[in-house]
Amino acid sequence: MKYDDDVKKRLKRMEGQIRGVLKMMEEEQDCKDVVSQISAVRSAADKAIAYIVAVNLEQCILEEKAAGRDSSIMVKQAVELLVKSR
Repeated sequence: MKYDDDVKKRLKRMEGQIRGVLKMMEEEQDCKDVVSQISAVRSAADKAIAYIVAVNLEQCILEEKAAGRDSSIMVKQAVELLVKSR
């Protein structure tokens, strides 16, 4: 799979969020604020995972249809991957 700039930007934003969380910890900021930021990172990771799976699934379905094959296995695998990621 070729990863587009959108997903790379998402990950770079997450990287910045993680650095921010580490800085908050070094500054001994309040637990609630740290946990809130970690939760935001988790949410961003979930969205990145969903995006990657969706784009890949779309590409795989198009390839399967072009080859005249059933794409239901691909859909099942994508759902399993999403469930496993949680």
